[in-house]
Amino acid sequence: MMRKAFWLSALLAALPLAALAQSAEAEAGDVSEVDKDRVGPLRERVRPVSGNVFLKKGRFELTPGVTLSAKDAFYSKYIPGAALTYHFMENAALSARFGYSIPLVSGAAQICETDNLGLRTCTLPTTGQLDRRAPGKMLMVGGVDAQWAPIYGKISLVSESFLHFDMFGLLGASFVQYLGPQGETATGGLDLGVGMRFFANRWMAARLEIRDLLYFEDKSPGGSLRNQLLVHFGFSLFFPITFREG
Repeated sequence: MMRKAFWLSALLAALPLAALAQSAEAEAGDVSEVDKDRVGPLRERVRPVSGNVFLKKGRFELTPGVTLSAKDAFYSKYIPGAALTYHFMENAALSARFGYSIPLVSGAAQICETDNLGLRTCTLPTTGQLDRRAPGKMLMVGGVDAQWAPIYGKISLVSESFLHFDMFGLLGASFVQYLGPQGETATGGLDLGVGMRFFANRWMAARLEIRDLLYFEDKSPGGSLRNQLLVHFGFSLFFPITFREG
């Protein structure tokens, strides 16, 4: 009986202590690790990334820039020009472009001759030696493209800074003016490519495109289908310069 009375007294004495500890824990808050991040100082240091900070729907995009040709056998092309794009949907747009080509003799081009002793020498040709004989002397290029941009993303830079970008594919019809055997000649073509925009703010962006231009050039009996790889670097301005979210 004495032992039972002792344990009963100890239990009754412990009850107020347990209640006091539970009350103190409730006041301090039983905060999980996730809740600590939500309510603690980390919440103030690293803010969540919002959604799209750049919207294109209903806006015009003016893009001056320069296009460079790649893998040229005879002429390297430098094509300053501009494109005007209308974004009728956030992920879809139509674009018209035009550029004036400055063709220079490619460093890969050579004219080789063999002398009377059988010695073969190769030299860099002049423009006069290639004109109307070698293919690929593009003079002007333009066209209309349809764009589809299914990807919008963000790249973490430093601290709380993020670089926003989108990726798009394009398909369009082109016209090409080139120097052929009969002089300046115009023809049609098809271009297929991919591109990216890197947004500096809500109305400016850098634009990069890689496109493959297919067109018909009359340089031999029956003509030939040419394949020209083009790389475009541009700087886009969006109008109006503001947009309404939602």
